[in-house]
Amino acid sequence: MGSVTSIVEKRNQASKTPKRNTGRVASSSERRRHRMLEIAASWLLAGPALVLLIVLFFLPVLGVFAIALTDWQFGASSLAFVGLSNFREVFADEGFRVSLANTILYVLIVVPGTIILGLVIALLIESGKSCRAFYRAVHFLPFMATLTAMAIAWEALLHPTIGLVNQTLAALGIPTANWLRDEATVLPVLAVIGIWQNLGYAMVLFLAGLKSIPRDLYDAADIDGADAWLDRLRTVTLPMLGPVTMFVFIVVALKAFETFDTVQVLTQGGPGHSSEMLLFTLYRESFEYLRTGYGASVAVVFLFIVVALTLIQACVMDKRVHYQ
Repeated sequence: MGSVTSIVEKRNQASKTPKRNTGRVASSSERRRHRMLEIAASWLLAGPALVLLIVLFFLPVLGVFAIALTDWQFGASSLAFVGLSNFREVFADEGFRVSLANTILYVLIVVPGTIILGLVIALLIESGKSCRAFYRAVHFLPFMATLTAMAIAWEALLHPTIGLVNQTLAALGIPTANWLRDEATVLPVLAVIGIWQNLGYAMVLFLAGLKSIPRDLYDAADIDGADAWLDRLRTVTLPMLGPVTMFVFIVVALKAFETFDTVQVLTQGGPGHSSEMLLFTLYRESFEYLRTGYGASVAVVFLFIVVALTLIQACVMDKRVHYQ
């Protein structure tokens, strides 16, 4: 009887085992099904944005790369594959090297000038007790205004004979200049206009960063003996503004590299090539000289320079940034 009972028990256990496995398989398949539904839902939600990104960004970039390898002229009905000859011509072109040097010098003036002045103005506004909204609006207005209209206003201000700048300097006994027609002054003047344009944007970001700094840190700095305003700035304010400063640095640098409106309206790249920037060179070669293949190669070089410098800036500054 004992052997019969043991056999029956073994059969019962064997009959129960498949049921437990079936439950596990069902549970696993259900989890996979839910996972697939989640993936499908995520693709469905991100699909329209992904399609727009491909259509409006990746396809045009690929098109520019393709045109850069041809000799196509704008409006021509035919083209020929020329390989890398456009790129060799770009790097051998003295005008392109001058344009690149002007752009780099312009960026080196605009970026630090915008960051320093934007931070100083933000600190002054934050330290005041009244008219904060008015000061923010006044300094942010140039960033919101149409740059072409503002460029025309600057052209009137910088007129060599009737401009307000030269009249003021003459009244003070200071020598005047033909600011936009002198090779020695035209690029610094454009850089000053660039700083004036981007100053409000940097100021607003720094104001937001200052608002996010905990007051407890300043109290702790006072306890540690940082009584002077400069000590609190060095030990608390600047380190805590690291992420904002890095963002402002990258964005302002990108906007400086993309300068076109002021050059087109005020100088047209002159006198000579002393104020010519990369985007203006791209525009002139593509739409004035109709050398679209050459202009596309300039665009590709410009894209590589901007991406490389942005990555270098992010990597170098990220190591020095303090995150909360």
